[in-house]
Amino acid sequence: MKAIRKLLIILACVVSLLTCETNPFTGETTMAFVSNNELFAMSFQQYDQFLNDNKDKLITGTPEAEMVERIGKNIKTAAEKWLTSKDETKYLKDYKWEYHLVDSKEVNAWCMPGGKIVVYTGILPITRNEDGLATVMGHEVTHALLNHGKQRYSAGVLQQLGAAGVSLTLAGLGVSSDSQALFNTLFGVGSTLFGTLPFSRKHESEADHYGLILMATAGYNPEESVPFWQRMAALGSGTPEFLSTHPSPNTRINDLKKSIPEAKKTAEKLNK
Repeated sequence: MKAIRKLLIILACVVSLLTCETNPFTGETTMAFVSNNELFAMSFQQYDQFLNDNKDKLITGTPEAEMVERIGKNIKTAAEKWLTSKDETKYLKDYKWEYHLVDSKEVNAWCMPGGKIVVYTGILPITRNEDGLATVMGHEVTHALLNHGKQRYSAGVLQQLGAAGVSLTLAGLGVSSDSQALFNTLFGVGSTLFGTLPFSRKHESEADHYGLILMATAGYNPEESVPFWQRMAALGSGTPEFLSTHPSPNTRINDLKKSIPEAKKTAEKLNK
């Protein structure tokens, strides 16, 4: 049993060391337990399935649909400018950008790994204008560019390895099955509260910060992000920050205000 536990620990360390990559946007080294080839293939398949399942809800040829595509293309160009400045032009070679407006009351938008974007009509009354929608799309595209989906997948693998290690350790110590179940529950709750949720909140904050830079570089006003998120905050959620996957509205808005000067400065530099 001890040998198995040691093997799990060694395996987790080796996997962590050998499956990391540096993101050209943040400069940070992050976990990557799945390749872009694998992740993008799954993403594109799921996106095509979504479009097929919702083909009667796809909106094309309207001013709103054209706005979604226009903003998407402008943000794509902004990302290319940023990567060119860092000599990382190959980073986007496997991205296949696509933009769709979908008729839905849901107040949401998303970008899948590889650049597949959907905006729901339900968010348009909250964005109100092109700058507001650029705030949303810049944020969502940033999730994809920073490989947040890949990182969440990798974190899930580590969590599973940790749970397996706890179970083996408890069994080796002769702990009763009832106590093992309790410890496993506590491990699950603890790893979520102190691992998964803070990890997710960090991703949201990163997407806000770098999304501002993208939207500003694309020619939109980053100051419009603040009133947009204030309108979103007015919808309310009631979930305390430490139990949420997202920062609290006040945290998010204060951080955005601090990031606006950097976004403008970077955009000015990239657009020279």
